[in-house]
Amino acid sequence: MPVQQLTTFGASDEKPEINIMIRLQDFAYAYPDRNRVFGGQGHNDTVNFLAEVLESTGYYDVEIQPFVELYSGGSSSLSVNGVETNNTLLTYTPNGSVNASLVAINNLGCDAADFPPEVADNIALISRGTCTFAQKSTNAAAAGALAAIVYNNVEGSIAGTLGGVGDYVPTVGTDLGTGEMLLAALQNGTILTANLNVDAVLENRTTYNVIAETKGGDHNNVLALGAHTDSVEAGPGINDDGSGTIGILNVAIGLTNFTINNAVRFCFWSAEEFGLLGSTYYVSQLNQSAEELARVRAYLNFDMIASPNYAYLIYDGDGSAFNLTGPAGSAEIEALFEDYYTQEGKPYNATAFDGRSDYGPFLDVGIPAGGIFTGAEVPKTAEGQDIWGGEEDVAFDENYHEAGDNIFNLALDAFWLNTKLIAHGVATYAQSFDSLPQPTSMTKRSAHMSKVRRAAYNGYGSHGAHHCNSKHEDVSR
Repeated sequence: MPVQQLTTFGASDEKPEINIMIRLQDFAYAYPDRNRVFGGQGHNDTVNFLAEVLESTGYYDVEIQPFVELYSGGSSSLSVNGVETNNTLLTYTPNGSVNASLVAINNLGCDAADFPPEVADNIALISRGTCTFAQKSTNAAAAGALAAIVYNNVEGSIAGTLGGVGDYVPTVGTDLGTGEMLLAALQNGTILTANLNVDAVLENRTTYNVIAETKGGDHNNVLALGAHTDSVEAGPGINDDGSGTIGILNVAIGLTNFTINNAVRFCFWSAEEFGLLGSTYYVSQLNQSAEELARVRAYLNFDMIASPNYAYLIYDGDGSAFNLTGPAGSAEIEALFEDYYTQEGKPYNATAFDGRSDYGPFLDVGIPAGGIFTGAEVPKTAEGQDIWGGEEDVAFDENYHEAGDNIFNLALDAFWLNTKLIAHGVATYAQSFDSLPQPTSMTKRSAHMSKVRRAAYNGYGSHGAHHCNSKHEDVSR
């Protein structure tokens, strides 16, 4: 059967993928923590389930790839002048119990000069923006602060990480409204005393990627695609990223009915929520052999494809919207998805190609990449409502990184359309890579992309604000 027919995959009225989403939620809810955090029981059940399904087809060689990473979790509490205050733990924060005055930090806390002398032995109140959470916390520690509170610069709470162990003070996030209220009180001369308690957990955990490559097809010309299988601590992670996981799993099952010219590698990543750890580890292993690296002709990423208040967003591979270009071939991948949405009569827009999901490590080694995204915590604008419908001033996914990210809070119409888009991408490149430029030197491409992404991390502030929001707050500004 011609592989082009895979593009109609997912059009069935039976929608078996809903039952699989329920399975993912059941894996989370079977345990007291009710999540699928990497290294936890809910995530391990997810890994075993994916491996069993893929192995049962007989169509794939399946590898369960172990690796060890430092897990960070725990809890925090915050009160200001005796009033309980909204806060979220930033992962990799140190423990601490602090009772001290709040001091507003000038600018964005990205430079040592932003911290006034009176922050010493007090708690720094810092706006999100421009530099990483880690840099803000490090600067606070260097200024003698005892703790730091980072408030959002857009509506919604902060869900983020310091990216790893460092020279930090206990650090939590809070929402924009709370931050602005505290800042206004300080500017009016009110003395605010905060009591912050951070009970952090740090432990090494073994976790697993699942890699399934077709037995057929040319293994010197491989299409790789992926989604992450882990959630944050707050909930089961059914849109983020159960939707991408089930989307590519369904296409993997559908592909077993077809013959292919090029091999296809389905990648199910662990520990994305802690800084793209699974995909980074995988690419680091590939990168030990130039030959293995060169076999991967393109990578496609699918992270959050069913946001309830969705937009249809394509990674800006050609750099025309955000001035961050991908390796040669990324523009063509973007165009492929643009053409698909156009064919389906669906409007689309660009989202920043800044490496904030599992395509990032592939960009770092010069592999052309692309993918789609339906939005996270940033509210939909009036313009967005005109384009895609839904609700203005409501987040694309108001349950992003929350307990409500479950099977009841998905846009199934977006999910089904995007699953068929995934199938279209797989059918295209499993047949031929002729639409992509011939690969150039991996060394040259890697050096180019490292330079581009360093610029993105160092200077790209409210990334994606013009068109949408970029997904991740992993080290976010």
